[in-house]
Amino acid sequence: MAEESKPAAAAPSPALGAAPASSLAVDTSTLVSNYINFCRVTGMPEELIIDFGLSTDPSEMSAGSVIATERVIFSFYTGKRLLEALQLTIARHEAAFGPLELNVEKRIAPGWRG
Repeated sequence: MAEESKPAAAAPSPALGAAPASSLAVDTSTLVSNYINFCRVTGMPEELIIDFGLSTDPSEMSAGSVIATERVIFSFYTGKRLLEALQLTIARHEAAFGPLELNVEKRIAPGWRG
């Protein structure tokens, strides 16, 4: 009976691809940048779907207040690599600049009326 091989210890996964970022050439000549302040994550058994958009009135998330401009569809494997890359990047940012407060009420300076 053949001996089963155990998988090697998992190395840290590169951001989103198979090659380390330092050796991956990325052509950004046709890249288009958009500002977003809204995203919606949905999915199906084989894939994740993220819609990105701009809420023209973030204080009131009513129907029609979000203009979705991009949809990205990818596998759960890519989603997990994306999650790891985002967690690492945010942890580095917080280590350098302090924690990111998600509660907007706590971020607003006292007395600010907008």
